[in-house]
Amino acid sequence: MVKKILLSALLVIGINGYSQSQTTEKNESIIRQKIGDKWRFVDKTGKEITPFKYDIASKFSEGFATVRLNNKWGFVDETGKEITPIKYDSVENFSEGLANVKLKGRYGFIDKTGKEVIPVKYENRFMTFKEGLIAAELKGKYGFLDRTGKVVIPFKYDIALDFHEGLARVKLNGKWGFINKEGELVIPFKSYESVEDFAGGVAGVQLKGKKGFIDKTGKEITPIKYDRYWDFKEGFAGVSLNDKWGFIDQTGKEVTPIKYDHVRDFSNGVAGVKLNGKLGFIDNTGQEIIPIKYDDGSDFSEGLARVELNDKWGVIDKTGKEITPLKYDHVSDFSKGLARVSLNWKHGFIDRTGKEIIPINKYDEIEDFVEGLARVKLNGQYGFIDETGKEVIPLKYSAWDFSDGLAMVESNLKRGYIDRTGKVIIPFKYDFGYSFYEGFARVELNGKWGFIDKTGKEITSLKYDDASDFYEGLAAVRVKGKWGFIDNKGEEVIPIKYDKVYDFSKGLANVELNGKSLYIDKTGKEFWEFATDVKESSRDDHKHMTIYVR
Repeated sequence: MVKKILLSALLVIGINGYSQSQTTEKNESIIRQKIGDKWRFVDKTGKEITPFKYDIASKFSEGFATVRLNNKWGFVDETGKEITPIKYDSVENFSEGLANVKLKGRYGFIDKTGKEVIPVKYENRFMTFKEGLIAAELKGKYGFLDRTGKVVIPFKYDIALDFHEGLARVKLNGKWGFINKEGELVIPFKSYESVEDFAGGVAGVQLKGKKGFIDKTGKEITPIKYDRYWDFKEGFAGVSLNDKWGFIDQTGKEVTPIKYDHVRDFSNGVAGVKLNGKLGFIDNTGQEIIPIKYDDGSDFSEGLARVELNDKWGVIDKTGKEITPLKYDHVSDFSKGLARVSLNWKHGFIDRTGKEIIPINKYDEIEDFVEGLARVKLNGQYGFIDETGKEVIPLKYSAWDFSDGLAMVESNLKRGYIDRTGKVIIPFKYDFGYSFYEGFARVELNGKWGFIDKTGKEITSLKYDDASDFYEGLAAVRVKGKWGFIDNKGEEVIPIKYDKVYDFSKGLANVELNGKSLYIDKTGKEFWEFATDVKESSRDDHKHMTIYVR
């Protein structure tokens, strides 16, 4: 049985009792590949852009990738050209046309031509430009640079941090203040132990272990008295004093007493509050609009929340009305107007009015909706229902979920495929089969395997002893104990000669031949320079192959 390599998780698994899971990024114009200890780049056709030579290679950002060779870093463009010598001690990806580089303990920025537009002489590791400026350190003092490298605020502060909402935190002689982009001191230096960035016109501060908020004039809009606080959400922040919680607005006014055991952030104009182990909800005036009586619950989403009482769940609206009785063992979040509910190991669906559009006790089994239909089982037979609960495909099959618009079903021990209306698209004639993947399904008849397209056309004769699904346009096939690959036209594009193969992922496949483990690309090119003895490696030893894409 062909085995599959799980590249993204760095372990090998097979289709005989295993499964594959990997992350695929969209728009794969450039792919980075690693074999052994070396990396290269190829385009989406598999054409080599750089050879396997780099010790580390990153994803592309703004048309460039960082690479490391012999413990030094540089950049390559999408043609594989090194735009800088591989000389830096560390580098960051390009962002808005500039990249941070480090050399001999100093930092600077290069542009996309490789020119050092901000000299590599500064002492701090840069973060990112914020509001057009960046904090830099020189000779133990901080100032600010613009994107050309010009010093716009002199180097005189002990600490300087990024700009937010037009103001930046700076520290001098043990005190914190705020400056604007002209370098003017807007909020005078005070003996705060810490200050936060401005967000929504206010900033958190701490003095003698207590916390409060200031506005952009430096005015303390709350007393510096709280033990903890949350960030403002929807104009309100949770604050804590003596292990009790309440809310303040952005003027500093306490809109609720500081009396709750716990509070949640506001969401959709409502916040959950807990008192004596019970949950309720308040509005943005601080009024308790839903009694504090529930054991647990979710936040409101689109006007509804799930709540639990005495181990039973239901749904309430913002007035506190229970739109379903609290009778279910579980209620899921709503999706496309429906929520899955469970009771005594039976499942159904409710709509946003609380109506059971698919009753709990109607079916023995009910699966989640896939491609707009849910598979249901009753008395050993399967069919499909739509999102209104209508049985659009009769319960008369063994069935699998829809994939690419078709579902495999079995009748009288033969398998075929139906569409979403229940029409038989591919007749019941196969002994075994799988769901469609990349537009094709592998099927078996009389012990031989082949492939069909979505019209039922056999793109290959059923002649193979075994086969895998298509991955990246190629599928592994086996004849007389040897493996090769076919394309989606059914042509054998990689010879059937290998003892073992692994599915293609990001342009490479691991194969074994005559006791050696090596790699091939989609043209069939063999990378023998990375071959290892199979007897020296176990299943998990294939983890040295990793494929990433831009």
